[in-house]
Amino acid sequence: MNKLIAALVSTLFAGAVFAQATPATPATPAAPAMPAAPAAPATPAMPAAKAEAKAEAKGQMKEAKAKKATAEKKAKKAVKAEKAEKAEKTEKATK
Repeated sequence: MNKLIAALVSTLFAGAVFAQATPATPATPAAPAMPAAPAAPATPAMPAAKAEAKAEAKGQMKEAKAKKATAEKKAKKAVKAEKAEKAEKTEKATK
């Protein structure tokens, strides 16, 4: 038990020693501002041909998505119509 207390007390003293480290040097004033140099563009400008091709590809993708969506809607409507017909037939058969 004495060794444990001695270790704790020595740890406290060691912590106090490290806490009293020399302070940092005072900050120096900032350098005066320099005139801003014109910035170079981060990425080169895209040629017009590539931009047009990209726009066309986007348009085609949108058209394809729209066609697919309408085809899916038509298929769902057809399935619903078939189910409704079957339900009507079963109702007539049960009456």
